[in-house]
Amino acid sequence: MNPGALCWTLYLRELRLASRRRLDLVQPWAFLVAAAVVFPLAVGPEPELLRRIAPGVVWACSLLAALLSVGSLYAGDHADGSLEQMLCSGRGAGVVVVAKVLAHWSLTGVPLALLAPAVGAALGLPASAWPALGASLLLGTPVLSLLGALAAALTLGLRGSLLVVLLVLPLAVPVLVFGTGAVAAVEGGQSPAPYCALLAAVLMLTALVAVPAGAAALRLSME
Repeated sequence: MNPGALCWTLYLRELRLASRRRLDLVQPWAFLVAAAVVFPLAVGPEPELLRRIAPGVVWACSLLAALLSVGSLYAGDHADGSLEQMLCSGRGAGVVVVAKVLAHWSLTGVPLALLAPAVGAALGLPASAWPALGASLLLGTPVLSLLGALAAALTLGLRGSLLVVLLVLPLAVPVLVFGTGAVAAVEGGQSPAPYCALLAAVLMLTALVAVPAGAAALRLSME
């Protein structure tokens, strides 16, 4: 089986497994909505203040929501021996990493990007900034999935998703800065294109580094 077909097969497998854990599936979405509801209670209901901080709040909450499940990315397959079987059967570790990343992004990043404009609207974000918010999240969340996959591979077997989050958060700062910058640019009457281009560049660079590094970490964990 060629790598593309194998990656697609593993991707569909991940989607099937995730559909059986519906509670885990909705946790990131529920976290984002809950954070948006609670945040105005903490800072006050002043509309102008909420509008100013809305991009940062939505992006920060989306970042944390995307990392909720990334710590267990390989845990289930590692516990039941599926991961070792996949790697020992000649399937490339890189293909496994790519399939896991695509599945995590499809189930977490894409829904968060679609949900974020509604959350931003609830905080007073103007409608003109909604497309920039969604687009920046579509470009930024795969970076979080890639970084999470690398961190999860490096910490495989250590038990503790918090460690994965702590490893990823410092590396995710540029994504957060560029993502909020894209939305702020629209609010300031400027184009978000430069920030989106930076996010795309970060995505490509992260993919070039995280996939082979994650594959190497998986192979080492099986030795």
